[in-house]
Amino acid sequence: MNGFWENIIVITAARYSVVVLCTLIFLTVFELVTSYKNWEEIRKGNLAVAMATGGKIFGIATIFRYSIEHNDSLLQTIGWGTFGFVLLLTGYFVFEFLLPTIKVDEEIGKGNVAVGLLSMIFSIGIAFVIGASIG
Repeated sequence: MNGFWENIIVITAARYSVVVLCTLIFLTVFELVTSYKNWEEIRKGNLAVAMATGGKIFGIATIFRYSIEHNDSLLQTIGWGTFGFVLLLTGYFVFEFLLPTIKVDEEIGKGNVAVGLLSMIFSIGIAFVIGASIG
């Protein structure tokens, strides 16, 4: 049975499954902290929400990419990925704070594509910084 868990296909499938599950959980958290309903707005064609959500998905994936690269065990990967997500979520609130003249969440919900793009780029950029820093 030990050989089974050392098979690269099994390891890849396990990492993939964990990252997909974590991504769904983390997106649910983002759904709870935003004033708009991500998937409802995307269904309506709100490009700003789609870009902001896409940036969050890319950010989560980037953090897990680094976590997988630097950790051998699945538990360590989950731990560092979760820690990275908490930093990404904190970054989301900092981003809102850094733009005091713009209510980021409200503008994205209203479909402001410029704010959605900026939010996407911020999420992606901060995810690279987080990912490079995690062990």
